[in-house]
Amino acid sequence: MTETTAATRIIRHVRGMPASDGAGVKLTRVIGTPELPDLDPFLLLDEFGTDHAEDYLAGFPDHPHRGFETVTYMLDGRMRHRDNHGNEGLLVPGSVQWMTAGRGLVHSEMPEQEAGRMRGFQLWVNLPARDKMTAPKYQEFAPERIPVVAAGEGVSVKVIAGVVDGVEGPIAQPATDPIYLDITLAPGASWRYGLPEGHNAFAYAFEGDVHVGEGEAARTLSSQELAVLGGGARLAVHAGDAGAHLILVAGRPLREPVARHGPFVMNTREELMQAFVDFQQGRF
Repeated sequence: MTETTAATRIIRHVRGMPASDGAGVKLTRVIGTPELPDLDPFLLLDEFGTDHAEDYLAGFPDHPHRGFETVTYMLDGRMRHRDNHGNEGLLVPGSVQWMTAGRGLVHSEMPEQEAGRMRGFQLWVNLPARDKMTAPKYQEFAPERIPVVAAGEGVSVKVIAGVVDGVEGPIAQPATDPIYLDITLAPGASWRYGLPEGHNAFAYAFEGDVHVGEGEAARTLSSQELAVLGGGARLAVHAGDAGAHLILVAGRPLREPVARHGPFVMNTREELMQAFVDFQQGRF
């Protein structure tokens, strides 16, 4: 990143809307709403977070996916994952699961606790047409496998995907070359980061406020607010008086037609209809 690189700025602010999914789990949908239906290659972003067990105990019973990837990042709580191919895992606080649904699977995500806080994010990432019918696979990492970089005074960055100060995150996906960072800023702390040219990017603040951009173009990103970023690759963030906690996500856009309905994301209506037929006939 050089001084001649153009500065990133907030192109638009988006607030999430209350939603429910699975067996009635309450969550906030930030991408996948009428205000922001998608941000190629990202199809959906949900934030879930509650101290009330009744909001999450019913979990997400068996449901299918085809044609995209789901990324679950747990901040608090424990979630048990199972699928119809015999795969099983337990997501604990700080862990991440990057699931490539590919040609299809049926899975469940059920809380493995009866009290306490459940908090985290689920992101949906599209797959290119050439990869939509690949075999399902998982990239699942416990918290100790995710590197944390002290990126400056008062700046801590968990590198889930991408590279920070030469430290590479464990997730690899050549199709979209994603960046996924969990950034903690102490009160008044600042950080600069070079985003890949041509990637679509967003930041979502979930604790505190953060100023994004440089000079007169800088704007405040408030807690529970998403910023669609653009205008350049030189990102500058500066925390407010209470500090800030945010995720920064970026990916190479696919620029392909999207045909989606519920848990299936394909390129054409015919492929979408075939997905429903295959699921109903037990081919997942």
